[in-house]
Amino acid sequence: MEYVTAVPHPRSAAPGPARSGRRSLALALLFGALGAAVVLLSSRQDWSKGTATVAGGDFPLSASGGDVTGVPASLAIVGLAALVAVFAVRHAGRFLVAGLLALSGAGTIASALLGASDSSALDEKAAQASGDSAATVGAMTHTAWPYVAAAGGLLLLLAGLLALRYGRLWPTMSGRYERDGTPRPRRTRPPADPDRPEEIWKALDRGEDPTGA
Repeated sequence: MEYVTAVPHPRSAAPGPARSGRRSLALALLFGALGAAVVLLSSRQDWSKGTATVAGGDFPLSASGGDVTGVPASLAIVGLAALVAVFAVRHAGRFLVAGLLALSGAGTIASALLGASDSSALDEKAAQASGDSAATVGAMTHTAWPYVAAAGGLLLLLAGLLALRYGRLWPTMSGRYERDGTPRPRRTRPPADPDRPEEIWKALDRGEDPTGA
């Protein structure tokens, strides 16, 4: 006759917080590194183009993201440094660094979107090309690179939000080198063998007779 027991069988399920920590860590590293690379690459591309009237003809001009504004590239570097620093601090320090990472992403988005319609960089180049300080650029067009930089800033922002939410579950760089507070057992020396030559000489130096009973 078979009996059915109501006792559930033990399950060896992986802990949820540890799994969430590993997954969020991988995503934050991916978003942060990719976002910073996208912003830095976009800042080197042409954000706007136009023409200036020079000697009665049209002179083509272009302005890169670095010419328009250096804020996105600078914030991308700050965000990348904050992403690395997250692993070097703990507790409140980690929260502050994660917040800096998120703010870097938000600032990158705002500055890139503002630079998408900026014409001051091209106006300055038009004035230099024509020799007239009052000259402005004509037939100006904008490229998609400012919005690509904003997308990179969004990735940095997501990395910062992940660090704020799950950063407490992430490991630290110095964790493997720190003691866990457990007292270490003391090493005890084995008793000296009086029949060894070096022990006999030590006894003679102390004025003892090693052959005595």
